[in-house]
Amino acid sequence: MDTRNLLVELFVEELPPKALKKIGDAFAQTLYATLQSQGLLEKDSMLTPFASPRRLGVHITNVADQADDKQVSQKLMPVSVGLDANGKATPALLKKLNALGADESAVANLKRESDGKAEALFFHSVVQGATLAEGLQKALEDTLVKLPIPKVMTYQLADGWDTVNFVRPAHGLIALYGNDIIPVSVLGLKAGTTTHGHRFEAGLDPVFIRHADTYAEQLVKEGAVIAGFAERRAEIVRQLQEAAANAGDNLKPIDDEALLDEVTGLVERPNVVIGQFEETFLDVPQECLILTMKANQKYFPLLDADGKLTNKFLIVSNIRPADASAVIGGNERVVRPRLADAKFFFDQDRKKKLESRVEGLAKVVYHNKLGTQGERIERVRAIAKAIAAKLGVDAKQVDSAAQLAKADLLTDMVGEFPELQGIMGRYYALHDGLPADVADAIEDHYKPRFAGDELPRNAVGTVVALADKLETLVGLFSIGQVPTGDKDPFALRRHALGVIRMLVEGKLAIGIDELIAAAEQPFGKITAEHRDALLNFIFDRLANTLREQGYSAQEIDAVLALRPQRLADVAERLAAVRAFAALPEAESLAAANKRVANILKKVEGEVAAKVDTSLLKEDAEAALNNTLSTVKPQADAAFDRGDYTASLQALAALKTPVDAFFDGVMVNADDTALRNNRLGLLATLHAAMNRVADISRLAS
Repeated sequence: MDTRNLLVELFVEELPPKALKKIGDAFAQTLYATLQSQGLLEKDSMLTPFASPRRLGVHITNVADQADDKQVSQKLMPVSVGLDANGKATPALLKKLNALGADESAVANLKRESDGKAEALFFHSVVQGATLAEGLQKALEDTLVKLPIPKVMTYQLADGWDTVNFVRPAHGLIALYGNDIIPVSVLGLKAGTTTHGHRFEAGLDPVFIRHADTYAEQLVKEGAVIAGFAERRAEIVRQLQEAAANAGDNLKPIDDEALLDEVTGLVERPNVVIGQFEETFLDVPQECLILTMKANQKYFPLLDADGKLTNKFLIVSNIRPADASAVIGGNERVVRPRLADAKFFFDQDRKKKLESRVEGLAKVVYHNKLGTQGERIERVRAIAKAIAAKLGVDAKQVDSAAQLAKADLLTDMVGEFPELQGIMGRYYALHDGLPADVADAIEDHYKPRFAGDELPRNAVGTVVALADKLETLVGLFSIGQVPTGDKDPFALRRHALGVIRMLVEGKLAIGIDELIAAAEQPFGKITAEHRDALLNFIFDRLANTLREQGYSAQEIDAVLALRPQRLADVAERLAAVRAFAALPEAESLAAANKRVANILKKVEGEVAAKVDTSLLKEDAEAALNNTLSTVKPQADAAFDRGDYTASLQALAALKTPVDAFFDGVMVNADDTALRNNRLGLLATLHAAMNRVADISRLAS
């Protein structure tokens, strides 16, 4: 068996830059995996992906020219079906053998083996390993089908008759095994050795690849192309840092991974140059200028040491002329109208107060079943007012921020750049002379917008953010708009996680049921089914978050089974459960708690947690009651002061009397009074043991 290195390249028209990294990785990984599944790769075969605006490629080391033959064992049918009473093949067996390319002569070589149920006939054969040409053809076809293409194009081939579907028209295919061409074809293309370099700066065109291992080097030297996405990205980062250092002391390009990936998908030979614009534009909020430079021009704005925008920016060009002044001048001319538009929008928007725009929200549809943005704002105001009262936050400021929170949706700037909603509201509120806490809350009521985002910076913002997210959750759950699978069009998972983070990280002294009840009021009462679904949804999100933080499923289940009202307490409860589980008495008490719960569950009606000491006939039940009378006040006192660890650990003293009780006392006594009293004792025990967490969930 021969092994050599393999190169595959598909040369195409410009690929979508935002999707290039994902498509390039998928092309390489899927091709590698398909060849591996066919036995054509060695254990140490190495993968190198290539992806540039005009090519997808992969280099794989130690590829076999043919896979090893495989021994295949195939179950045919039970012996009783395949052979008659005389041991001759039945028509059913002969038909099956014919389908496998065998005849009656193969019957003698069939193996009888048990399949776990009965004796069956097995056909053993040798399947010839795939050749590289066969395997690569299959791998290419499978790979192209599985690519994560955002939008497929249909285009005509050169013959003028046939059409194919792909992300962009493909014009070349290379499949080199060492220096030999593998005869494969896709998208109407036959494999060869020819590709093309940079559109304008290639030293040779076309570029003839001599060997699978010379591809990347030849493209750099002859084609002026850095084919590897990671290498090209690293080169852009290097040049950005170098250019920033040359632009001035302590300047740095804005940190934006998505922009960096997109620009890497736009250029094949990066060349970073410095541009600048008039300082008068810096009077416009820097978020506006940064966004227009990034979104429209793909520039990297330069920030000073304090994070303030300067009038300089970095351009990642795809050409390297000896004199870059024309490139710089052209980009500076292009960016000025964009910045002028932003300044115009900002100036025009400030001519009207935010408050004057609120009325217009009544004409903006929010949801066909939930009304307009104006109606939604009134609901948010009502919810925010109720939350502010419970948390002792300035009601007037909360109401002002809630009323104005969405007003900037009707400004020209947010109409042009929706990403600036909230941010512009803050600027316009400050311009209108509103208090800083109100202005900050207008921006912050969207926070946290994503995992890891910062929380609202003040109490007013926290209240309005909670109200906004809860209004969305309650409203959409009330009309049955619940996330399913991967579909979450209204980002309800993100809203729920935002509520959780504010309650937990802000240590807010308010219960989750209180919040849901406050959020329900503007809608009228929602159904119990929808309320339960929403609470389950929130606690499921909390459980997922806790798992990511390293808590075990048992620990989480024990704490969340009680549906603790103050989510800020959950971390302390989990720590207490973990400490309790380490005690030698924990396993026995968890099992006993589970047994108590099962006993009480079988009793019709509610069992009162009270004990008549005159009915304690057995020593073991009297001993348990005495210990419980001492332990319960200690555990309750620790619980009330928030010391959950001490509360649970106080229960350790119950192990011996609990074990003795179950060993020596018949709970379901014939005497009704005795039975009810013993059930009351167990109910008292159960209540004492399950304030911090349901410790029965810790039982193995």
